[in-house]
Amino acid sequence: MSLVNNDAVYRRTLSCGTIQVTSGQQDVVLDDLFDIAERRNPKRAFLFVSKVLGRHIPVSPSIMRQVYRQLAEQFPDGMTGPVLVIGMAETAVGLGAGVFDELRHRFSESVYLTSTRHPVDGELLCEFKEEHSHATDHLIYLPDDPEMRRRVCEARTIVLIDDEATTGNTFINLLAALRDTNRLAHLKQVVTVTLTDWSGDALTKRCPLPVNTVSLVSGQWHWEPLPDAPVPVMPLVNVTSRGAVPVTGKQSWGRLGMTTPARDLGRHVVTFSGERVLVLGTGEFVWEPFLLSERLEAQGATVHYSSTTRSPIATGFAIQSAIAFTDNYGLGIPNFVYNVAHQKFDRVLLCTETPAESVDQQLLTALSNVAPVVEIVTYE
Repeated sequence: MSLVNNDAVYRRTLSCGTIQVTSGQQDVVLDDLFDIAERRNPKRAFLFVSKVLGRHIPVSPSIMRQVYRQLAEQFPDGMTGPVLVIGMAETAVGLGAGVFDELRHRFSESVYLTSTRHPVDGELLCEFKEEHSHATDHLIYLPDDPEMRRRVCEARTIVLIDDEATTGNTFINLLAALRDTNRLAHLKQVVTVTLTDWSGDALTKRCPLPVNTVSLVSGQWHWEPLPDAPVPVMPLVNVTSRGAVPVTGKQSWGRLGMTTPARDLGRHVVTFSGERVLVLGTGEFVWEPFLLSERLEAQGATVHYSSTTRSPIATGFAIQSAIAFTDNYGLGIPNFVYNVAHQKFDRVLLCTETPAESVDQQLLTALSNVAPVVEIVTYE
């Protein structure tokens, strides 16, 4: 059980230890923002599972949009452009795009890039590591578009976005990799953005540039492992390569740069007031599916948004249910949908950047138990 002494203290005992988080903000209820789950990962036993991200727990698009605005409102108006915004694969690709969507109107020379674990045709800018992750390797590509490429190479402000920061090491590794390329010689300041930030001053102490931090909540965490706790076995998901299935969807949402959302996925999809709809993105392909979910919500449907993931998480605690299946990229690795199997909807829209036939029938069968109508939405 979760033991919350007050709104600013969160404590949960897992099978392998106890995590306690203390917030620096007294006006934020930690239990409203996240829950804790157990990773199937020997490198880090616990996982912060966001209740507002739309990744492991389905959430309404309007809540997600409000979070993007809350984070964007914390940015000062005087940031020097061009502004390069980078979202971290896979969990923060959509979060990064959402914050960028709110910022791009304020900074005329802004561009969004995502890290990726799916190589694409393009010029590689850098690679970096996320040591604690289930999938450690990240790739970042330069945009093909000349104007977007100019903004990247002439960026004076860089904004790094992840769902949470525990130690700050991923941000540190990315900044070091970018600086080693000598392609971003004009950088003057760094802004980090997270939903929850438990990293303290780790990045500020190790970054030669001025650092500003933006988050919904920040504070401290303490992990007390249980002695002799069993070491979890992690499925083989640490793969960064092209799969056997080609990506047929547009690369206009981040891997090769974005300045304006396309908003053109699922134009044929309509809904009606009160219809209970679950929109699922897949892996890193989450931004355009989110925009679809937002449009359907505006039409009057009761919409929840979530996405598939390669992140291996044990059921229990924050994870009430799990669906396991094989990825749609032809990599042959396990993928998962969490906190969906125990729910009921009128319709599920599964959005992919690969052909419809690439979707594992096991996933479709499981989703058919959740809703009488399951549709695959692609760019085909």
